[in-house]
Amino acid sequence: MQLELKFKSIAMRWFVNVFLIMAVVVTAVAIIFSVVYVNIYNDRIYTLADDYASEFSALSSSNKAGFYNSAVSIATSFLHKDKIEVQVIDADGDVIVTTTGFQSPDEKMPDYERAMNSPNGTGTFSGKNSSGEEIMAGCTIIMGPDGERLGAYRWITSMKIANRKSLMFIVFVFLVAVAVLTLSGTSAMYFIKSIVRPIHDVSNAARKIAMGDFKARIDIAKNDEIGELCDTINYMANELDRSESIKNDFISSVSHELRTPLTAIRGWGETAMMSLGADDELVKRGLEVVLSESERLSGLVEDLLDFSRMETGRLTVDEREVDVTRLLEEASNMYTELSRQQGIDLIFAHSPEQVTVLGDPNRLKQVFINIIDNAVKYTENGGQVLIEQTLEEGCVRISVKDTGVGIPKQDIDRVKEKFYKANKTVRGSGIGLAVADEIIKQHNGLLFIESDEGVGTKVVIVLPLYEPVTGEPMVELLPDGATTEIIQTENEEGGEEAAGEVEDNG
Repeated sequence: MQLELKFKSIAMRWFVNVFLIMAVVVTAVAIIFSVVYVNIYNDRIYTLADDYASEFSALSSSNKAGFYNSAVSIATSFLHKDKIEVQVIDADGDVIVTTTGFQSPDEKMPDYERAMNSPNGTGTFSGKNSSGEEIMAGCTIIMGPDGERLGAYRWITSMKIANRKSLMFIVFVFLVAVAVLTLSGTSAMYFIKSIVRPIHDVSNAARKIAMGDFKARIDIAKNDEIGELCDTINYMANELDRSESIKNDFISSVSHELRTPLTAIRGWGETAMMSLGADDELVKRGLEVVLSESERLSGLVEDLLDFSRMETGRLTVDEREVDVTRLLEEASNMYTELSRQQGIDLIFAHSPEQVTVLGDPNRLKQVFINIIDNAVKYTENGGQVLIEQTLEEGCVRISVKDTGVGIPKQDIDRVKEKFYKANKTVRGSGIGLAVADEIIKQHNGLLFIESDEGVGTKVVIVLPLYEPVTGEPMVELLPDGATTEIIQTENEEGGEEAAGEVEDNG
């Protein structure tokens, strides 16, 4: 099996981030396991050898004069001569008895030196002796009954067989580790190959999509995560294709929205310029058109700015106590004359009591104007636009219902999306509802739309009521810009009453 490994490819990243780490871990485990086994095995050898040689600890009951004879007697009857060699050392450090009957004159005894310097009188050594053989040795100092040092006994065992067994075990452990890594690597490479090939196709399709070919699709039928990824990318391509179409429509719509008033401003401006001093009525009419279209342009630019603020998270509200009824009335009054001219019956029905919410009056009025403008814009001659305000538990419900063209069912869930226009034949940028929905959300409210194509549309806004705390002043905005501060107090019967009013005309 051949699989090209590229820098930063999935296979290379798997090799670096997974396989190498796994190899290091497996190797470390093999080393630790081998070291632990060897240590346990050597400790077992040491324990057995020390236990075999413990017969010579009986020398501690003899005296200096009888030390040699006792050592010879024990060495002669020693039963484990085939397993270890035991040497008896006198107080001068010379070997006087050995169970093998042979002692190398130049043999070093580092374990004896360690025992002499050890507080517990024992010492060990593992390494090569003077003839180069691997051995393990242990030495114990023998103290007489009167506390006098009589000498020591030292056991020695060859590690040749033990080292061979340890080496065989280590080789076996590492062969198992290599087999595990080989099996893991082979299966992983086959698995990666099954991922890399589809991803290569995904990459090619994504590159085409990135270059603007939104018709590119991935034809991979897999019922797994790769198949899900392909379906998601195909869905993304569909959405991008649709968004591109919406964006183009938006640019065309905004361009038309800008061009129309600009054309009117330029045309009437030139007309007024040429009519100066000749026809004052025509100049006045031209200036009225210029001001009206300039206001329309300003509104469109403000919508675009609000949309930009919304996209960057900078669309904020300046909250205060707001009389919703007054804001709705002001917004509906702006369309009274236009509705009359278009033969539309504009009705504003509301409860007589004051309805107060905590919010930004300018932003809320902007939302109401947008909703009413849409209702009037999509309603034909002889139709009706009904604005209703009702109180519900803890909130106010505002609905704007028209008898216009309505919204198709397939578009009803998308009309609040940016740039989206269900009806492209009517003026508008397609961002008004998106901004309105965001503003209502910032007021902890809801905006939802109900519509039947050919019957009409109903836009409902729900806002939480503001309940002023007793004794907290409530500032009411008067029509002429003045404010009235009303302080709520409790009467003797536990009810609330207005304790006083202070008018401030600024």
